[in-house]
Amino acid sequence: MDGGRNSNNQNEQVVTLGLGSEIFAVAVDRVREILDLVPITHLPHAPAYLLGLIDVRGRGVPVIDLRVKLGMAAVDHTLNTRILVLQCDVAGRPLDVGLMADRVYEVTALDSEATAPPPDMERLWHSDYIERIGRHGGDFVIVLDLMRLFADETALLQAGAAC
Repeated sequence: MDGGRNSNNQNEQVVTLGLGSEIFAVAVDRVREILDLVPITHLPHAPAYLLGLIDVRGRGVPVIDLRVKLGMAAVDHTLNTRILVLQCDVAGRPLDVGLMADRVYEVTALDSEATAPPPDMERLWHSDYIERIGRHGGDFVIVLDLMRLFADETALLQAGAAC
């Protein structure tokens, strides 16, 4: 079975994170750091998923609630809540973006030979944001397509430019 875009990578390194009982992953080379929950400065008139800005070594970084962005219900933060600071292309521009997740599990390898495109079915989240589905330790792992997740994010660009 073809592993999608990264099929030349036999074992792609990813960071796995949890939202409820679901396991998601992002490519490890996109992750700049993983932070405990820090104070977030809220932005007026921002979309519901855009929580605001955090300070990362003197730079303002917009933070999105990944649950809300994916169409899942927001939940209260816990001691396990983390912010993954990612370097992404947003509307063709490089930008650091924080993703808030319920928890972060580990850095692990996904065998590209054992991944497949997402099935064509309704989900609790936008399947357009899923690059592929893999398995790790008997669980499904949903690899996020960051390019699509941030494809037309004028609000993130405005928040990032304000810093």
